[in-house]
Amino acid sequence: MNSALSTERTVTTLSVVICAYTLDRWDDLRAAIGSVLGQDPPADEVVLVVDHNQALLERAERELSGVRVVPNQRRRGLSGGRNTGVAVSHTDVVAFLDDDATAEPGWTGRLLAPYGDPRVVGVGGLVRAWWTTARPVWFPPEFDWVVGCSYRGQPRQAARVRNFIGANMSFRRTELIAVGGFLDALGRVGSRPVASCDETDLCLRIAARNPDAVLLYEPAAEIRHRVPEARASWAYFRNRCYIEGLSKALVARRCGSGPALANERVYLRSTISRALARHVTRIWRPGALRTIGALSGGVGATVAGYLVGSIRPLGSRGLSRRPQGAPEPTTMARS
Repeated sequence: MNSALSTERTVTTLSVVICAYTLDRWDDLRAAIGSVLGQDPPADEVVLVVDHNQALLERAERELSGVRVVPNQRRRGLSGGRNTGVAVSHTDVVAFLDDDATAEPGWTGRLLAPYGDPRVVGVGGLVRAWWTTARPVWFPPEFDWVVGCSYRGQPRQAARVRNFIGANMSFRRTELIAVGGFLDALGRVGSRPVASCDETDLCLRIAARNPDAVLLYEPAAEIRHRVPEARASWAYFRNRCYIEGLSKALVARRCGSGPALANERVYLRSTISRALARHVTRIWRPGALRTIGALSGGVGATVAGYLVGSIRPLGSRGLSRRPQGAPEPTTMARS
């Protein structure tokens, strides 16, 4: 992949958008912003979008420096916040960082470098899990996507991919505007994982619009994503897998099951099969039985969610085949 991409260097401007919704993550938010402000090269602008929380908005405006603070001007939730960030940005590339994540040194430069090739329309990076408590012995690394992090089975070197993990991704702003931005109905609202896969839906629409467009995964562009104790439970694991299946069904009905499920078929046949075989042959090791249960249970919960999503009516706002409620290009371009 690297040899096929042009090495032409151009000056590319960058906005980093961080979306926040609660004061409970204030310390995490300050750390996230600090990690971006300390980057070399520096971002041209850092935008904090506050999701319908007046107290957080006022405190951020009062106490944070070096960052542009704006309220979410769209539907409540992560997708609306991201779309607001795109609308108020004025740069070539818009990157997204979660409010409970910190960017490693050199993050901005490694995200921007591939954009010297005009075919590259998006670059995403590695999301390393930062467990605040000990990682549960049963929690399989193949399922780290459950906690919003990179997982075993992803490429280890720069490679073209279908979609990114939302905590660490970037796109050309013109491309985001052209496809209408993120779909509100698939974005997380507050701490409730009632829907997900808005980044998958976005990337599929980008690919459908231009099949030659390159979405590049660059693991050297690394961030650390905080995983609190509440996400280390079996109940969270099972529910998050179910929501993933539900959301993938909605994406498949909008974009077609072929592109929406191609990666998942490979993931099941290869990554999960190898993980099960590995733990079966090491059944005597501590936690092996529980890990096998998590692998099987996670797949089962995801499939159950997919089946429910496959028969659920599409009457909800924003769930039709054409993204309704997503900002039109002329609207998103407004600042």
